[in-house]
Amino acid sequence: MRTTLNLDDKALARAMKVAGAKTKTAVINEALREYARRRGLRRFLKFEGKFRWEGDLDALRKREPVRH
Repeated sequence: MRTTLNLDDKALARAMKVAGAKTKTAVINEALREYARRRGLRRFLKFEGKFRWEGDLDALRKREPVRH
């Protein structure tokens, strides 16, 4: 989708450098995905300290990784 935006040129240049992105579109899309991911994770903060976990962390670390 094409959209016209007024962007902070210095912020965009810095983001492109840090991300190693080749295009403005790539860095903006990456930033949007990361923003949505972080905002989504914030929903779980309301559960902090509410549950007690009883598990074997060492066993979890030794299991095979899940492949998608």
